[in-house]
Amino acid sequence: MSRKICISLDWQQLADRERLFRQAEIADRAGVDTVWVAEAWGRDAFTILTLLATRTKRIKLGTGIVNVYSRTPAALAQHFATLDEISEGRAVAGFGTSGPQVIEHFHGVPFKPAVTRMRETIGIMNMLMAGEPLNFDGKLFKLGRGFKLRFEPIRPHVPTWVASLNPAALKLTAELADGWMPIMIPASHLASELESFRERVTAAGRPADAVAVRSPDRVVAALDDPKRARRQAAGTLAFYIARMGTFYGAQLERFGYGDAVAAVRRAWNERGSEAGIDAVPEGLLEEITTVGSVAACAARLDEEARAGVGLHNVTVQARSEAELERAYGELVG
Repeated sequence: MSRKICISLDWQQLADRERLFRQAEIADRAGVDTVWVAEAWGRDAFTILTLLATRTKRIKLGTGIVNVYSRTPAALAQHFATLDEISEGRAVAGFGTSGPQVIEHFHGVPFKPAVTRMRETIGIMNMLMAGEPLNFDGKLFKLGRGFKLRFEPIRPHVPTWVASLNPAALKLTAELADGWMPIMIPASHLASELESFRERVTAAGRPADAVAVRSPDRVVAALDDPKRARRQAAGTLAFYIARMGTFYGAQLERFGYGDAVAAVRRAWNERGSEAGIDAVPEGLLEEITTVGSVAACAARLDEEARAGVGLHNVTVQARSEAELERAYGELVG
């Protein structure tokens, strides 16, 4: 059984650029579908994706994610049209809104109205990619001079994936996106959440499968140090709960983990990050992230597929490049 898997490259904690490039090349050879590069308040995503475009042949190149505030919609269209040209049609636009802390206190831009900003960004980018004159009368953007990009994009549409959590953002995703990037959905709730999302898609007048779904979190094939990998996974979860605003905690509270969210925040705030990580309940960690052998991770991917996931988010921590390539191949199937 063949699986469509994706990986994320950590461009932010760059220690060895060449090693990062080789990892992408190995994933490309092994049949990994997409490589995502994140952007927060460190290095930008587009530079590394452009470099990766020159080092790979078939793997898709996605922003996972860029926010829709720090660049204008037209600037985003320029970025993606250029990346798509250089990669010969492999660009994927992964969008999100980030949160008020980053948008207002790093970029200095008012955060609200987030859904309107996302909607208008997608609309403007789609117009420019399609070669339409840019006459747009929105709530935030009033564009009336009919600009077009000064080169013809090689595709009239770059696939757009949206990271969304709340009902209004989910409605937008169902209406406009090509893919949905959820986060922090416990494994036991995944099938029902995807069923609810498909209902949103059909309510928007689209076929139920019109929007692809990436798995909400990742499986980690920890071939070198499983204990360290579990600690890293707990650290990521604790950081999102305690330090990344209220959205992620509210998501887990909705699934019945209010006590865990409160405990992690209290421990982090009172005694620091290590205490916050220690406060992550084992049961919650297992519901969010699978850490184990390649076989255990493959079994988890099959469970995700039965729940309705089409693109599986994986990490492989290997002891050698040969082991990394074998693991990718086994996970692809």
